[in-house]
Amino acid sequence: MEFQAKTAQPDTLVSDCIVIALFEDNQLSSSAETLDKACNGRITTLLKRGDAKGTAGKALLLTGLHNVAAERILLVGMGKQGETSAKQFREGVSAVIAILKEGPAKNACYFLNEVEVSDKDDNWKIRQQVEISYAATYTIDQFKSEKSPVISLDEIHLITSDSRSVAQGAATAHGVEYAKTLSNLPGNRCTPSYLAEQAEQLDREFDSVTSEILDEAAMEALGMGSLLSVSRGSRQPAKLIVMQYQGGKQNEQPIALVGKGLTFDSGGISLKPGPQMDEMKYDMCGASSVFGAIKAAAELQLPINIVGVVPSSENMPDGDASKPGDIVTSMSGQTIEILNTDAEGRLILCDALTYTAKFNPAVVIDIATLTGACIIALGGQATGLMSNNQALADELLAAGQHCGDRAWQLPIWEEYQEQLKSPFADMQNIGGREAGSITAACFLSRFTKEYTWAHLDIAGTAWISGAKKGATGRPVPLLMQYLINRSNG
Repeated sequence: MEFQAKTAQPDTLVSDCIVIALFEDNQLSSSAETLDKACNGRITTLLKRGDAKGTAGKALLLTGLHNVAAERILLVGMGKQGETSAKQFREGVSAVIAILKEGPAKNACYFLNEVEVSDKDDNWKIRQQVEISYAATYTIDQFKSEKSPVISLDEIHLITSDSRSVAQGAATAHGVEYAKTLSNLPGNRCTPSYLAEQAEQLDREFDSVTSEILDEAAMEALGMGSLLSVSRGSRQPAKLIVMQYQGGKQNEQPIALVGKGLTFDSGGISLKPGPQMDEMKYDMCGASSVFGAIKAAAELQLPINIVGVVPSSENMPDGDASKPGDIVTSMSGQTIEILNTDAEGRLILCDALTYTAKFNPAVVIDIATLTGACIIALGGQATGLMSNNQALADELLAAGQHCGDRAWQLPIWEEYQEQLKSPFADMQNIGGREAGSITAACFLSRFTKEYTWAHLDIAGTAWISGAKKGATGRPVPLLMQYLINRSNG
């Protein structure tokens, strides 16, 4: 689906469908008023009969209006005029695309930028229209014999002169889709080697992206004993995937994104319960968000440098798998007592974080489906955020708040480090039941002292369980908003 910025008058615009806003108490948006006058008050007549009431998320499709060039008019409710909330606006756009994708229209024009949304600017409104509309057309049917019906709608025009915001929304939507597609693949298809191939594909697709893949021998030579301890139980070899996007100046410090890439997590010897273990293919959503963000940044040609580092492995039970009580040595030289083999994400991330220092990054952000405790604390609404630098934390919080992909900061005070003490090694890999998300971040913080760092725990936001289970593509919107903000200086 293509998105374009366009300027036009609603009554003379030739289109398969024009989308206009309706507010409570039969209040029309300015474009709706123009159309109502053109068709001699036909819209007002329908409203007086009670056909629509302006309720947020409710829509009414009209056809055959005289003196209107468009074939169809779609009225969408946006709540009380001047008081539309971000949630109501999103509900309205969702209702629009739900109707359009089921109909015969091949193109549509959105006159929704004129809706005033509380605490949101035009950039937000434009990007929401693009991102929500694009996401609604996503299907998961590549492994089904019967494919999803083909959607007629292939072009949406947004009535605005701000083509840059449209491009930002489209690139972010493409990045989200890419992340979702990778995350939804089954573990027998999406292996560490497959993820490495995707990095090489991005290298071929964009001149600004280069890739490098480190195999287990290279990682062993670097002393990555923590990462390699996780892959010992799997027949799939681990990979350390490095992608560099060069959009800024040659020697400009990059933004580093480090994504956990567990393509399947059985828990290892500390085996997970059987129910819902199939969903552990999503334990690489941190990695997929890095892929999505780099793809979107390259598409937008952001004037910054980015390095993506993805430690990728499976975590499987085997005669050679790590056992509770084993002690491993990380690339940093710090030793780790493994008390629970299901706390493996931090074991692959810590070596990747140490490795990332070689790029002299301006900041490092790791993204991981790290702890079930984060789901208990924040549910599926907010990503857990922890950082060793408050300025970076504030930037990420603001980016998430702006785009709607929100995070919530948790502390990593020194007192929590006490829970990681081990009588046999420099640290243990779990800190007990209390503050599990925080102690996981405290573990990672021991490997990030050389640079400015933030940790995003996306265990609750990256995936939806249940009958409609699947990846959400989060936090690609948050990451893209952050990168766009950095690009704007």
